[in-house]
Amino acid sequence: MYDARPYSGRPKIAIVGTGISGLSAAWHLHPHADITVFEKDNAPGGHSHSVNIGTDAEPLWVDMGFIVFNTPCYPNLTALFNHLGVRHQLSDMSFGVSIDEGDLEYASVSLSGLLAQWRNVARPRFLKLLWDLLRFYKQAPIDKASTACDDLTLGQYLKQKRYSRAFVEDHLLPQAAAIWSTSAAEIMDYPFRAFITFFENHGLLKLTDRIHWRTVTGGSQAYVKALIAPFRDRIRTGCGIASATRHAGGVTLTDQHGAVYEFDQVVFASHAHDTLRIIADADATERDILGQFQYTDNTVVLHTDEALMPKRKHAWSSWNYIGREDEVSSGRMLCVTYWMNLLQGIKGKDLFVTLNPVRPVDPAKIIKTMPFDHPLFNQAAIAAQGRLGEIQGTRNTWFCGAYFGSGFHEDGLQSGLAVAEAISGVERPWVFDWGRSRIHWRPDMPVLAEAAE
Repeated sequence: MYDARPYSGRPKIAIVGTGISGLSAAWHLHPHADITVFEKDNAPGGHSHSVNIGTDAEPLWVDMGFIVFNTPCYPNLTALFNHLGVRHQLSDMSFGVSIDEGDLEYASVSLSGLLAQWRNVARPRFLKLLWDLLRFYKQAPIDKASTACDDLTLGQYLKQKRYSRAFVEDHLLPQAAAIWSTSAAEIMDYPFRAFITFFENHGLLKLTDRIHWRTVTGGSQAYVKALIAPFRDRIRTGCGIASATRHAGGVTLTDQHGAVYEFDQVVFASHAHDTLRIIADADATERDILGQFQYTDNTVVLHTDEALMPKRKHAWSSWNYIGREDEVSSGRMLCVTYWMNLLQGIKGKDLFVTLNPVRPVDPAKIIKTMPFDHPLFNQAAIAAQGRLGEIQGTRNTWFCGAYFGSGFHEDGLQSGLAVAEAISGVERPWVFDWGRSRIHWRPDMPVLAEAAE
């Protein structure tokens, strides 16, 4: 057994997972505690995964997971990048749709994109789409404040307000499914109020003056490299945690190779369902709360195959939903292709990242394939978020992850920093207005001194 505790007076803390949540917690804790970070994969970063398609001398990094952020909605991520000196640049967030093998195509970026098919002007279905889009942008924020919408899902709201199938199936669901990397059917179960709040905060209910999005210069690997620099020697890759048992003196961890470790405390920065599987002695409250979070499995392919883009080049956008008219009833996973040249400002040959390809990608054009999990949000998950504080810090155990918020980088970062602040009693090195918090828990008191006694 490896005892991580005896060699100094500082508390020994294990962090499980190296996505943004785990890395941010480790980054903030490492000056104040002896940390060990465990990662089952062969490299840290989680959804921050960049692929070098250039050379060692002239690298060209293409992102396959985390790609974009914006300064208004990602205040902590922006502050972290500024603190670390991570460079970033303007991106493009246009959205295109191609349905039924190109039978309907349009793009949001310009009039030429909107009219990628001139016959759209005479299509009653397309005109209904535009009419209801304007109605939704105006009315949904008003309805959000009504108590009548307290328990409504998005699907129930759309049905109640009689929105057209054209708007729902040809625009809103493709856009939302692309944002949350899940099926259109599962988006219909998203709580209406939480859905509209997210769209409002991200400026998605406006036709003009939308938020400017940015991307990390040199790919997300650039920020991961800067973030882990002070504690890289404390990260154990290819070393996932198989089980955890808590006791009065701390926590016993067993890794995938059978090695056993002792720590004072553990921070689980893994997905909620993975965390629940790891904890061998989970109590009823932990099972009840963490068990409400479900995840979608997605296959992500980096490639050069134009067949996974809209048929018409005028419809090509940064985000391209490739679907079918019966997407909701079919229950199929979404297919969305990201045009990486536009998103990351890459010159040269066209590069694409496709989630769940609707048709096989030409094998000769595949660069890399990766699996990614994304959290689902329904009424049960949103309710469970409000209870996460009940299990924080109990039995020497802490939790963080993007599932604390809306499933994005800022949510994971906020939760990781909040846990580190609660343990260390030291605030992050920038001012944060908790009124802008995207997560449903914040630290109340320092516990590091108690753990060290």
